[in-house]
Amino acid sequence: MEHGDAARTDATDARTMGSTMSKAKRTQAPAQHAADSHDLIRVHGARVNNLKDVSVEIPKRRLTVFTGVSGSGKSSLVFGTIAAESQRLINETYSAFVQGFMPTQARPDVDVLDGLTTAIIVDQQRLGADPRSTVGTATDASAMLRILFSRLGKPHIGSPQAFSFNVASISGAGAVTIERGGTTVKERRSFSITGGMCPRCEGRGSVSDIDLTALYDDTKSLNQGAITIPGYSMEGWQGRIYRGSGFFDPDKPIRRYTKKELATLLHQEPTKIKVDGINLTYAGLIPSIQKSFLSKDVEAMQPHIRAFVERAVTFTTCPDCDGTRLSAEARSSKIKGVNIADVSAMQISDLAEWVKGLSEPSVGPLLDALRETLDSFVEIGLGYLSLNRPSGTLSGGEAQRVKMIRHLGSSLTDVTYVFDEPTTGLHPHDIQRMNELLLRLRDKGNTVLVVEHKPEVIAIADRVVDIGPGAGAGGGTICFEGTIEGLRASDTVTGHHLDDRAAVKDSVREPTGALQIRGATANNLREVDVDIPLGVLVVVTGVAGSGKSSLVHGSIPGGNGVVSIDQGAIKGSRRSNPATYTGLLEPIRKAFAKVNGVKPALFSANSEGACPTCNGAGVIYTDLAMMAGVATTCEECEGKRFQSAVLDYHLGGRDISEVLAMSVAEAEAFFADGEARIPAAHAILTRLVDVGLGYLTIGQPLTTLSGGERQRLKLATHMGEKGGTYVLDEPTAGLHLADVEQLLGLLDRLVDSGKSVIVVEHHQAVMAHADWIIDLGPGAGHDGGQIVFEGTPADLVAARSTLTGQHLADYVA
Repeated sequence: MEHGDAARTDATDARTMGSTMSKAKRTQAPAQHAADSHDLIRVHGARVNNLKDVSVEIPKRRLTVFTGVSGSGKSSLVFGTIAAESQRLINETYSAFVQGFMPTQARPDVDVLDGLTTAIIVDQQRLGADPRSTVGTATDASAMLRILFSRLGKPHIGSPQAFSFNVASISGAGAVTIERGGTTVKERRSFSITGGMCPRCEGRGSVSDIDLTALYDDTKSLNQGAITIPGYSMEGWQGRIYRGSGFFDPDKPIRRYTKKELATLLHQEPTKIKVDGINLTYAGLIPSIQKSFLSKDVEAMQPHIRAFVERAVTFTTCPDCDGTRLSAEARSSKIKGVNIADVSAMQISDLAEWVKGLSEPSVGPLLDALRETLDSFVEIGLGYLSLNRPSGTLSGGEAQRVKMIRHLGSSLTDVTYVFDEPTTGLHPHDIQRMNELLLRLRDKGNTVLVVEHKPEVIAIADRVVDIGPGAGAGGGTICFEGTIEGLRASDTVTGHHLDDRAAVKDSVREPTGALQIRGATANNLREVDVDIPLGVLVVVTGVAGSGKSSLVHGSIPGGNGVVSIDQGAIKGSRRSNPATYTGLLEPIRKAFAKVNGVKPALFSANSEGACPTCNGAGVIYTDLAMMAGVATTCEECEGKRFQSAVLDYHLGGRDISEVLAMSVAEAEAFFADGEARIPAAHAILTRLVDVGLGYLTIGQPLTTLSGGERQRLKLATHMGEKGGTYVLDEPTAGLHLADVEQLLGLLDRLVDSGKSVIVVEHHQAVMAHADWIIDLGPGAGHDGGQIVFEGTPADLVAARSTLTGQHLADYVA
């Protein structure tokens, strides 16, 4: 669970100073595993999702890799069973009062589960939506820098919080009760807190300008619905507050307000009022939306709120702090001529060198810990980031590696770390460094569980558990347990494909044109000029942070048939699923309606057919404000989302809830012929199977999909369009070795149908299969941003002139 890091205090800073990162040997652990049951995590009879009474014993303090095709049940075993039960048991140790504010977690469906230790999940969920969160605050790096500047900065301006953009400077006075000479007396004392927050932007680095015409229609009165902000209906609580405040006539058009009335409507600070005998708080429109909307990450908002913010608010760099978020006083204190804002803006690899140049015995342990943390960033391939980078802008893979750095410095031992494809977004050159860090965690005495497809990671495992043999209903069993040598010799899908190698093409396609990019300077690009061939398969590669995404997503103009298909979240609600997103549900609803002689709207959980208790959501969702929300299955419809009467209607012997519970592959066969034959639905389902999503349930909420699954879903949706240029971002993310060949066939069919395909990718099989490769580098961050190779894969292998060329040559050899 990600916790808000904006509230970290001096206690965190002080604790950080005392901690140092141990330098464990990065060696392979002994192959023997203790037979003692205390050294095992025992799972017997697991039935979570598609698991079929799975039983497995996992050695503690070892690195175990879980493999299997996408949808085979790996995550159900590792995350849904082992990690979920560990976290549930930890939650039960809290007091009943605290548990009352926490989501209720059911025990996983498993007969026996013992030997558990504290589980720490290091997944690819993007880091918090809090705009105050940065790479530095998400780790301990910023806390250590604050201590460093509070001790060594000249002039000395105060404690570590004086350098925090999340702490405001305040002063005042108040009454305190003290005991003096056996008598209790009250005294008035002044207080002062020195924080580093820029007072103009309140530590956000940007200021907002609000378009008042987007807040209200001045031709209308409050009673006529003048306020146009989402959630400000005059029938709700906000309407009760505004109409009952007594500050205005609710029937008077806003354009006729006096200056004082308009100022009260727009700018009034929170004020206690009483409406119908109830104590309420009135606040002007601008303070209200600043608190409820502008303090949150725009991308994390509901679509209608995000649309309002994007329409009504313009953000510009704060003129007082120049975007640094810090007060002038915090920026005045310097070490060797640079302030904390300067070092936070440095590329981390450069910052690491700067810290190595500091020598001060009084803060020696702190400097050692800071050096270790910064070196870990570089080791793990994130040296191109800066500590002031907003954490919400990191990719899923980058976010996972930042979380990993936070745990490398932890003093905890004998815990269970659970990783979800930690190599996502990594160039082959960086995977070895990731492996070393996984081994370091293990060698500190921890149990490391890794869900992964890459052979390079499987190779370092002390134990491999292969789940399958297929996906969905065709998976959910243990196919193999043992060493990688045993897996290689086994008769499993993973074993068969473990040593797959794609050959470089003997001949490549000829381009039909070129997409010209001139003088590209997005992010770290250095005036890049490049012609991207059209009508062929182009792969853009390079180490993480070399400028690939900047070139492809930041420099290729949109429109003109260019479709960018990335792994970003699909904008929608918890009600969205593959059936609604792809348009699949529409022909299905019409077919149900035609066969049963009723309206199509009955077969929509978002319309007339919805269960009245949960409004078609299938769950009752309770929002607990700053705590995690709680979703409980609706007792009325048992999670089926529809009214019971709707489930009496059938198509091909199935009701609508049963159809939405089908996997894509099952639904493709179901709608292919017979009474349920729907050509339009079958065509969409065929495309979903083509992109490797046959195991997904068509009614599965989109919020549960991985980045790779979201991208392939978007690709399937666009595949029916004619012509155009497709831009894909690591389409192999989350794909099993056996599925990569299927993806390559799909990319070939797209190109052969007249489309241009540009792929940002690290997988060597995709590189080898390309018609043209554009390699960026030579390094990351300011060491990258240049084209270091353009040509065919065969030429790149022959030259071996770049890191990519060297790894590709080793791969095809």
